[in-house]
Amino acid sequence: MKVIHVVGARPNFVKIAPVITALNKFKNDLNQILVHTGQHYDQNMSGIFFKDLSINQANDYLGIGAGTHAEQTSAVMVGCEQMFKKYNPDLVVVVGDVNSTLAAAVTAAKMGIKLAHVESGLRSYDRSMPEEHNRVVTDHLSDILFTPSEDASINLDREGIAKHRVHFVGNVMIDSLMNELPNRPELNEIEIPGLKSLKNESYALLTLHRPSNVDNPGVIYEILRALKPLSDEMPVIFPIHPRTRNRLGNIDTKYLTICEPLGYREFLSLESQARLVLTDSGGIQEETTFLGVPCITIRENTERPITLTHGTNILANPKNLPGIIRDILSNSHYDKPTKIKYWDGKAAKRIADIIVSREWMN
Repeated sequence: MKVIHVVGARPNFVKIAPVITALNKFKNDLNQILVHTGQHYDQNMSGIFFKDLSINQANDYLGIGAGTHAEQTSAVMVGCEQMFKKYNPDLVVVVGDVNSTLAAAVTAAKMGIKLAHVESGLRSYDRSMPEEHNRVVTDHLSDILFTPSEDASINLDREGIAKHRVHFVGNVMIDSLMNELPNRPELNEIEIPGLKSLKNESYALLTLHRPSNVDNPGVIYEILRALKPLSDEMPVIFPIHPRTRNRLGNIDTKYLTICEPLGYREFLSLESQARLVLTDSGGIQEETTFLGVPCITIRENTERPITLTHGTNILANPKNLPGIIRDILSNSHYDKPTKIKYWDGKAAKRIADIIVSREWMN
């Protein structure tokens, strides 16, 4: 059996790594091919993740680079069509909700190739998010849908997707986190420009990359201004996404500790020992929930509501952000997250068992 994994962005690498490892145990019966679209293409955004997650270099690299949604999606579709003709796979596996995910899914469906989606069923019900379009379309094209949480399976049932196509397997991001947590560097081994030393819970960690937060100068200005009081109490470390850096313009950021994007293990070390994490990332909501670290998600909604009901996550906007920060910092006892079913480091094994069963081939 021939399986092609299509990945394109940092979160994809974190999700696919444990799946590849789990399927390697069946290598006598299964041939895996990894296609990297190049949606994230520089060393900090993709190359270092291959090393940190022990992923072999991709069999093929499409090199699509930056561009509009239409440019990226169409370029990946053309590239994937060539790859699928070249390898003639039995199954295409896509992960997450980026443009590469959608493009590979549409191409596989049009070519009549079976399709599996890892991290199916997540919904924000906010159609202004490009990722929401990608999730919905990919799910409805997929033959095998692997959901990370029970609420995701419920979403798919409501949308009329046949139950036999849906498999609740758990969260592969937690697999990667559990695998790499013992390999994280010590805080004093991480070099952050402008900081002489780091101590547990003496800093906050910030990430921002979503268009709704960073593309409008007024919005990103309000978010960063709301963090000024926090920066007076502790360093706010900001590993900056390239698209975010390009949007800063003349905004004063001197009170933030800005650095280049970090490798997975370095980021995990900072994330797991932070006093507070502020983000607009989906995956970080899940990681902080598992780690028990307070997280503020600077968005109006989330496709991962389980992190609100069972985790340490709170939604915020620029106006109420300072008040929520104060509440968290003044509360020495922060509610511990509830254990979430199948967030146990074994999600990839469940996925591998289903793929090698070949039941989906009928």
